[in-house]
Amino acid sequence: MIRFFLSRLLTFVPTFIGVTVISFAFIRVLPGDPIIVMAGERGMTQERYDALVKQYGFDQPMLAQFWDYLTGVLQGDLGQSFVTKRPVWDEFFALFPATLELSICAIIFAILIGLPAGVIAAVNRGKFFDRLLMSTALVGYSMPIFWWALLLIIVFSGNLGWTPVSGRIDLIYFFDSTTGFMLIDSLLSGQKGAFGSAVRHLILPTIVLGTIPLAVIARQTRSAMLEVLSEDYIRTARAKGLTPFRVNALHALRNALIPVVTVIGLSVGTLLAGAILTETIFSWPGIGKWMVDSIFRRDYPVVQGGLLLIAVMVMAVNLTVDLLYGLINPKIRSR
Repeated sequence: MIRFFLSRLLTFVPTFIGVTVISFAFIRVLPGDPIIVMAGERGMTQERYDALVKQYGFDQPMLAQFWDYLTGVLQGDLGQSFVTKRPVWDEFFALFPATLELSICAIIFAILIGLPAGVIAAVNRGKFFDRLLMSTALVGYSMPIFWWALLLIIVFSGNLGWTPVSGRIDLIYFFDSTTGFMLIDSLLSGQKGAFGSAVRHLILPTIVLGTIPLAVIARQTRSAMLEVLSEDYIRTARAKGLTPFRVNALHALRNALIPVVTVIGLSVGTLLAGAILTETIFSWPGIGKWMVDSIFRRDYPVVQGGLLLIAVMVMAVNLTVDLLYGLINPKIRSR
């Protein structure tokens, strides 16, 4: 198992180098001068402009700038924000719990509904439930996030008034953030109604962010289950008189989990990408909204550091998925 882990860990090196190059180049190909955006055009003299260019190292050759950036990354220094003057590390980890909380709720929502839906569709192949569930999954996968979010806001927040439109909790609640997770902090605060308010604020963003992963998980589960259900050992299990639940849930589903786990792992990237739109629409104070604001402000250190940290998290999740392969199917460890 250790050899299997180390072989997967080695793939981090070229991926990490590639991400540093992309994160460095991405913000610099966008139009706009960060000095002008940061200091403003009014009252900007040439002397002041030249001093700021030299202060932030923009007078250096591009390769020299990249080397300074790479050296800082290897030393654990992602720089300071041009706008807030705070270290990128501090800003990221101050906002990351909000995105992590939303992503966890979204993936739990997707798994709890998508996995059973895929199993039911496979067991009822070609029947009414199969067509209904897969058609619904296709619709869910095809809907643009921004349209789906606005539709839910109009119906459930505007017309019915059941859910809040934005934020993480109602403004009437004030308490210190202990963990950064609003659900936990609201419980620890002991304030009546705080936890319920946090839950209501999570409902719509969770549904919007989890819809596409839900659809993908459902369709992949159905496909994997259909392949497994046609195997000889499944027919043997049925011939032995095992109940349909034991055959489908214990024998078939377990052997169909590897491609499903792959999809769940890859959904993390989808969640982080979808979080950018979701957090912007719902004014959710997470790293997605933070990254969008930083791109508009041409805040180079924030965009570079944010992209790099997000990429490292996705790589870590993929490594975890690879390790789960070895636990689910021991034969994979020897490859």
